[in-house]
Amino acid sequence: MDEATRHIEPPAYYTRLATRLEPTADIVKKTLKSRGRVVHLLYLKSVVDMMQLQEIVVKPFYEMSAEQNFSEYIQSLPYETKMPTGDEEILIEITKGNVFVMIDKQITLLELKIVAANAVQEAIMEPTIHGPQLGLSESIETNINLMRQRYHKPSLVIEPMQLEDASNRNIALIYDGERVNLQLLKKIRKRILTLDVELVQASGDLQYYLNNKKYSLFPTSLLTERPDRILHNMAVGKVIILVDGSPHAIIAPTTFFDFMLSMEDAYYSFWVVSLIRFLRYAGLFTCIMLPSIYVGVTSYTPEVLRTELAMTVAASRIGVPYPSFIEVFFMLIFIELLTEASMRLPNSISATATTVGGLILGTAAVEAALTSNIMVIVVSLVAISTFVIPISEMNYAVRVCRFLLLLYTTVFGLAGMILGMLGLLLYLVNKDSFGEPYLRMFWKNRQEELKVDDS
Repeated sequence: MDEATRHIEPPAYYTRLATRLEPTADIVKKTLKSRGRVVHLLYLKSVVDMMQLQEIVVKPFYEMSAEQNFSEYIQSLPYETKMPTGDEEILIEITKGNVFVMIDKQITLLELKIVAANAVQEAIMEPTIHGPQLGLSESIETNINLMRQRYHKPSLVIEPMQLEDASNRNIALIYDGERVNLQLLKKIRKRILTLDVELVQASGDLQYYLNNKKYSLFPTSLLTERPDRILHNMAVGKVIILVDGSPHAIIAPTTFFDFMLSMEDAYYSFWVVSLIRFLRYAGLFTCIMLPSIYVGVTSYTPEVLRTELAMTVAASRIGVPYPSFIEVFFMLIFIELLTEASMRLPNSISATATTVGGLILGTAAVEAALTSNIMVIVVSLVAISTFVIPISEMNYAVRVCRFLLLLYTTVFGLAGMILGMLGLLLYLVNKDSFGEPYLRMFWKNRQEELKVDDS
């Protein structure tokens, strides 16, 4: 007997395999009948080339005469894959794009997978030096194909849904059925089904509406364009939401610390990653606190500085016609304008325009005594630190917090800065993402939680 086929009871075995895959929506169970012959097919349409399947399997089956042996024809095809021995291995092969073919008591696997890599674009918002460079596509079918290509587990579930808005846009929930928290999944489903909106055009719109608190400052779900980030989060039991027509996926739930992770961290050693993450959190502290510290020290408590440093700061501000907090607000707004300009201009000129604009206007402001040299250094450090944060959504939230803390410091001094920081921490402690604590540092999937309960 050929190594790619083996005898087995067809109905029971075929049904058992199909049952293992049934929770997902892209499974296809097809039975072909002609001239007393019966062929059972089992495959995932998201990773199988349907044109090849039609031309190589379905069409020849109906065209062959009763005297011709369809089983021998299938075994002679160059698409045949070596048959694994266990059910789990066969299911994994099916998730890779192989078609399970059962003829009488013989089974065969045909490799007819389709790869959608040519239909996707490079990641723009989350670039990395190492690791995959491709991002998601605007086609939901292509994105599901990307997930299937990279996550070969039978427990991967594709759950299609449709939004009840003017667009009637198709969406898909993607999760690992063995790892996802069922209560979390139920909560996300309910929130989607109870949405009352006029129009959802992209993943960003849906992400906004899924957040029950309209004026929430920090994002409670993560928008990404990277398949590797999606798989990383799905493997720990989170739910992925794809929206047709949008090249971004929604990851829910998320914690504050998820926004400080880069997918490139997986390609470096422990010590390198530890240093990089320390720098990120140091940059986070700098971009939020440094303007407030500058105003608090120079305007309210200059005595905390060493005499030499205090004299240097005072000398640099000679001729500046307004208090330090106005100077800081002026420079921060200037930096925000440059940042927005760099995002709106074409890529070919954005870097040059903002660099030249920053240098010319910064130098002119110092020469005109509208700001001090030290203020330019402080604001430049703040701007650089802001972009150390890997995810742009958290970047925006941090920029708002910076202005709020600066306002508190302007009114109440360093005491106001400390109170504002404590208020921010209390806000984050009381915040949740789909029922999960927002400052949760370690995430457990359902398998790990069950192990803890058993012990």
